[in-house]
Amino acid sequence: MNAEMNGDFQTENNRHALPENVPESRIDYVYKVVVIGDSAVGKTQILSRFTKNEFYFDSKSTIGVEFQTRTVTIKGKVIKAQIWDTAGQERGALGAMLVYDITKRQSFDHVARWVEELRAHADNSIVIILIGNKADLVDLRAVSTEDAVEFAEDQGLFFSETSALNGDNVDSAFFRLLEQIYSVVSKKELECGGRKSNGGGAAAALKGSKIDVLSGNDLEISEMKKLSTCSCGF
Repeated sequence: MNAEMNGDFQTENNRHALPENVPESRIDYVYKVVVIGDSAVGKTQILSRFTKNEFYFDSKSTIGVEFQTRTVTIKGKVIKAQIWDTAGQERGALGAMLVYDITKRQSFDHVARWVEELRAHADNSIVIILIGNKADLVDLRAVSTEDAVEFAEDQGLFFSETSALNGDNVDSAFFRLLEQIYSVVSKKELECGGRKSNGGGAAAALKGSKIDVLSGNDLEISEMKKLSTCSCGF
C-alpha cells in the first residue's frame, strides 16, 4: 500500500498549480465528479475546502443543485474538475466522492446503499473514493478506520479520512480521485484509438485495485473548467 501511495502519481512532475484564469483552449479534459452521502456529513464543506480553501461555520444543508470547479494538471494534462454537490447528478460522472461522518455510525451504515445507487445510475467505470469526514473529532469517533477500510476493500473503493475543518487530506483525496479518473480515461482513449474490444474495458482495470489510506501530503492545485468525452463513450 505504501509503495502505491508513493508511486508515480505522487510526484511533483505530474501535478502543478494553475492560475484561476486558464483559457478554455488550454483545457485538455473536463471531469464531472459527484460528492454524495447523507445530509450533514460535510459534503459542501469538503467541496469548499478543495475549491476555495474555505470553511463555513454557519453552513446549512445544501438545497438544490450546486457545483464548483478547480483546474489542475495531471501528468502534463490540464484538467478541469466540475464537482457536483448533490445526489441525482450521477449520469455522466467519471468519479464520485462518497462521504460519511466518522462521528455518526448511521451515516456509515448508509454507505452501502449509496454505492448501490452509484453503480445503478453511473457508468460502470466510475471511480469511487470513500471519505470518512470530521476526522478531527477524535473523541467522538463512532466509526473505526478498520471498519471503513474493510468495507472499501470489499467494494473495490479507494479510502481516506479527512477534516474539512482543518483541511487534512482533502486535497490529497480529490487528487487521488482525479488521478485515477485520468488513468481510466487514458485507457479508454487507447482502446478507442486502437479499435480494441476486450469486454472488461476500464472497469476491469479498476477491479481488484488496492484501496489507499491517504496521508496528508502537501498537494498543489487551483480553479477549473468543462466536460470531456471519449469518442467511444463513457
